Amino acid sequence: MKKILSILFLLVSVVCTAQNHLQDSINIRRMSNYILTNAHGHEDLRYLCKQIGHRLTGSPQAAKAVAWGKKTLEEAGCDNVFLQEVMVPHWVRGEEAAYYEVGGRKYGMKITSLGNAVGTGDRGVKTSIVMVNDIDEFDRLPESAVRGKIVFFNYRFDQTNINTFHSYGPCVFYRWAAPSRAAGKGAAAVVIRSVSSAYDDEPHTGVLSYDKRYPKIPAIAVGNTTADKLEELVVNNKRPKIYIRTTCEMKRDVKSYNVVGEIYGTELPKEIICFGGHLDSWDVGEGAHDDGAGVVQSIDAIRTFKKLGIRPKRTIRCVLWMNEENGARGARAYMQQAKEKNEHHILAIESDAGGATPYGFGLTMSAAKKDKVQAWKDLFYPYNIYNFSRKGGGVDINPLHKEFDTPTMGLLPDGHRYFDMHHSDNDVFENVHRRELCMGTIAMAMMVYLVSQHGL
Repeated sequence: MKKILSILFLLVSVVCTAQNHLQDSINIRRMSNYILTNAHGHEDLRYLCKQIGHRLTGSPQAAKAVAWGKKTLEEAGCDNVFLQEVMVPHWVRGEEAAYYEVGGRKYGMKITSLGNAVGTGDRGVKTSIVMVNDIDEFDRLPESAVRGKIVFFNYRFDQTNINTFHSYGPCVFYRWAAPSRAAGKGAAAVVIRSVSSAYDDEPHTGVLSYDKRYPKIPAIAVGNTTADKLEELVVNNKRPKIYIRTTCEMKRDVKSYNVVGEIYGTELPKEIICFGGHLDSWDVGEGAHDDGAGVVQSIDAIRTFKKLGIRPKRTIRCVLWMNEENGARGARAYMQQAKEKNEHHILAIESDAGGATPYGFGLTMSAAKKDKVQAWKDLFYPYNIYNFSRKGGGVDINPLHKEFDTPTMGLLPDGHRYFDMHHSDNDVFENVHRRELCMGTIAMAMMVYLVSQHGL
């Protein structure tokens, strides 16, 4: 009798699983059809980029973006929309000018100051340059070879990596830490070859971090073709000099906000799935891929649930974080408030790798949870979402993982063009393809839906 009951129980379980699987497939197709046949997300991005523009924290545009985000989530039909206060840094770029000089002739250079950098002062800095190809070469230089000069870190983006993010990581050191390393030997300023995969002359910005042990010195980036020219001059012993004038400065912190919109779970409302992107951007370009795409994808996922009447069993929460680019204070504020409210996040997802065609999710979680996600693979395959083998997270959700061991995911779009645009004037609305953006929204909505229905 026990054996018969066990078999019956197994059969009922199989039938229920199959029915759930079929209903999941139907709902996912409904979401996909809705997203692909409506232009809500793309039009949201157009407004964010063209009517508000770039959104560096502390700027008037960032404040406008907060108001827009709150209004858009309310119009999307969230059960609750609220703001989380956070004090953010207020760095201002100011004026920038530069040239290199060879044989008494001056040649203009397009530059961008690195984020949070100090300025040169009104007179600027003009001196000879010392070129090094990597930090090991720099470390071998005596202080006498560096003092009073401009150090040119000529470290190249590795074009041989198929996954461009593998090239990004090593380059970031030269943007983040090299200025202080140079200051430690008495350098007057730093120039870096941009963290860029593009063969153009567009400089790319990004945050640096000053080591408190050393003086703060100006730091700028140049595009790849200018970097090639400087390299050629040094190699051919032309003894170029560089003039830099920048007026960037850090002002007092400014009050800003994370924007949060949620749909309450029907069965397990205290289990929270948060997902989103960062609302701020650098003050170049329009912040379209970084991270306007992640913002509008997340809003449109919420909108899709509401428009189709799909009620999640667990609470789903769209978060538009503030200050990812030059401080990550919004991320820490979100984690701290979750801690104070004793909230239970069962998953956090971030879309912060651009709006190109997605192919998977990176997963940082236990093996058992990874296995559960892998069990949904056949639901993702029809949408060309197939890769769940990498680790994943994001600057804005990593504090949750660190503090609570919250499982994290990062959407994985195609990255071949991303670092052509990242942190530069190339990151504009026109460089985001509507259908590719929609496919990212579909991937996000699918994952949120499945975890909201079945847990993790």
